[in-house]
Amino acid sequence: MRILYFHQHFSTPEGSVGIRSYEMARRLIFHGHQVTMICGSYAGGQTGLEGAFISGKRSGKVDGIDIIEFDLAYSNADGLVTRAITFLKFALRSIGVSLTQNYDVLFATSTPLTAGLPGIFARWLRRKPFVFEVRDLWPELPREMGVITNPIILSAMSVLEWLSYRSAYSCIGLSPGIVEGIKKRGVRDENVVLIPNGCDLSIFSENVKSWRPEGVEQPDLMAVFTGTHGLANGLDAALDAAVELKKRGRKDIKIVLVGQGKLKEKLQQRADIELLDNVLFYPPVNKKKLAELMAAADIGLQLLANVPAFYFGTSPNKFFDYISAGLPVLNNYPGWLSEMIIDNHIGYSVPPEDASAFADALEHAADNRALLPMMGRNAQALAKKEFDRHLLADQWVAWVEGASR
Repeated sequence: MRILYFHQHFSTPEGSVGIRSYEMARRLIFHGHQVTMICGSYAGGQTGLEGAFISGKRSGKVDGIDIIEFDLAYSNADGLVTRAITFLKFALRSIGVSLTQNYDVLFATSTPLTAGLPGIFARWLRRKPFVFEVRDLWPELPREMGVITNPIILSAMSVLEWLSYRSAYSCIGLSPGIVEGIKKRGVRDENVVLIPNGCDLSIFSENVKSWRPEGVEQPDLMAVFTGTHGLANGLDAALDAAVELKKRGRKDIKIVLVGQGKLKEKLQQRADIELLDNVLFYPPVNKKKLAELMAAADIGLQLLANVPAFYFGTSPNKFFDYISAGLPVLNNYPGWLSEMIIDNHIGYSVPPEDASAFADALEHAADNRALLPMMGRNAQALAKKEFDRHLLADQWVAWVEGASR
């Protein structure tokens, strides 16, 4: 079977972003299918292609995946208008590919929501099976975050969301809330499946060497956040907790923020102004280096802004990286991940926007180090039992194969 796979933010493990699409494409190949990946150039991502762009694109084969990369650079640090233009340019070029390439199934993964456009055209103009994977609910998330307020734009996005879901032969949601959101748009239960992000257990093995950033001493409790420093991530909550810890004189607790994003510079400026020497910023690293960092960490921070749509409507890569590495997790919002953390005794869940409770949890972890290895073992056991990437990928492959039938 030939799969045309659209993911604007695709990356191999050499990049410093999520690799779900890479792993899924590799699993399709393992099962004997041929995959052509259509993507853009994503800050922090690495497609594996190194040749020059010709007429705005370059192509080649990387780890068995045929890749077509458009010269459309994207970064979370870009402004809203710049990002919207990049999304639309990618969608338009993707539609052209969907109408000319030879394939059996078209698979598209969001974000952005415009990722569904080539599938819509392929379904109705070429009668091709289309499978749509939904990573975030749009326009619900930007509306609740206040990022987009124009009613005309929100209405247009709502129409595109409905059309994408109803054009797809089947849909994949990455969290329980996303699955319910798809069903509310009229998609039948049997056409939607939950396949969350998975755990890369082979990358986050117990045998990797470890390292700590400069400024974190060996006796310190090291709490790490690894991901985008954007509006959705609400990283001021970590700095608020750092202020509280400093008031308490806890110099032995360090918060390490690893990644990039639109708000990183602003967060660094705040830390400098408030003399938060217990917060350290580090640039993004690839998966291998990330695994080595987590091997030295004591706890992972699963942080998001206090937006109700996030509670059950996200499936964060970083959470699954933490539990893959056997790290306890500190989570700062309610929802399905919070319930999982509590039910499986793998860390702490604190109320949103509560710096005191956040600091209390870090203090408890620092003062009860003997509990952390047990939480870490519970976390890794959960990763192996329910979120092994290969097991979820096989389920994903079977779902995509079903669309062709």
